[in-house]
Amino acid sequence: MRTNLQSIIVFAVVIFTFSLTSGYAFQKNKDKFIVVLDAGHGGKDPGKNSKYGYKEKDIALQVVLAVGKMLEENPNIKVVYTRKTDVFVELKDRAKIANNAKADLFVSIHCNAHHTEAYGTETYVLDVGNTNRNFEVAKAENEVIFLEDDYEKHYDGFNPNSPESVIGISIQQEEFTEQSILLATLIEKNFSNKINRKSRGVKQASLWVIHQTAMPSVLIETGFVTNKEEGAYLNSSKGQDEVSTSIYDAIVSYKKVLDQNVGENIYATNDTVKTKPEKEKVDVIVEEKQTEQIYNNIVFKVQLVASSRKIDPKPNNFKGLSDISREKEGGLFKYFYGYTSDYNKIKQLQSVAQSKGYTSCFIVAYKDGKRIDLNDALKTTSN
Repeated sequence: MRTNLQSIIVFAVVIFTFSLTSGYAFQKNKDKFIVVLDAGHGGKDPGKNSKYGYKEKDIALQVVLAVGKMLEENPNIKVVYTRKTDVFVELKDRAKIANNAKADLFVSIHCNAHHTEAYGTETYVLDVGNTNRNFEVAKAENEVIFLEDDYEKHYDGFNPNSPESVIGISIQQEEFTEQSILLATLIEKNFSNKINRKSRGVKQASLWVIHQTAMPSVLIETGFVTNKEEGAYLNSSKGQDEVSTSIYDAIVSYKKVLDQNVGENIYATNDTVKTKPEKEKVDVIVEEKQTEQIYNNIVFKVQLVASSRKIDPKPNNFKGLSDISREKEGGLFKYFYGYTSDYNKIKQLQSVAQSKGYTSCFIVAYKDGKRIDLNDALKTTSN
């Protein structure tokens, strides 16, 4: 509960990564953007209770219902609930509901607890690095498994009390990490900036409820019911209204970012493009005596966007940019601009792409045809 995701992975870094899989979240072959809202705990599982009488399962449900009501007013959004009443839902079934709905987002809402008067909000994404970070949080949220019938069979020997078992959680969520961090960051910024809550940051933990979901997923700890003042706030109509509005606004903002990152003509076909793309004024910025920074066996590209739909990599679909390449990874098509071993040149191309409106584009690196971490690529010796 103490480890920040390195100052929310620096918001600028977070934002530039979010176009990585952005197109997936708004699929044109679906009528609506599907959000699954998961009220934590319920029924025989009360979640965290406090000596002040505040119950996590009740607060989480009220916040979920309020968020859902606002989202349902948007005709382009469909809301699916894992529970709408005080019932017990097994962890595996929560993820199953989201996967069966082919959801674009999974948002699980909870309250926190501590033996001190700790307070503040936290939003978690899956710890795809399989480390032992935030083990106590993961343990607390995963222990609901013990309330389920035949949990040994359903969870294949997984033990929430074992750090080794938690670390061993599979990383099926890895391809959605950037999107999950985007939503988590927007939520925490809203909590901090819009309703003046103390944000404890975006964090990572090995949480079973989100590791099985096949879409971007977050778990929100809306505050500490064990803190007298914060618990009273979360239990009040005012607090629940403010918290739910902040989450709603973040979801809407998240969807807007994805829509913008996809680009004006990303889904267009040759017979539907009616607007003439701006003629590309500059493809490569040329500076006198520009020093080359060549990395042998490394290729750099600028990733523009990603989409679940296959798009013709032509300039009229990418705001006039040429030298567009396309790669398929899983269910996504990723679109890149440029191809060079010169790092200085790829930075110039990134500036060109940003000037065209791809403000969230970022540089990626490949070695021997396989994608590698950009920092690792830059650690190698350049000519």
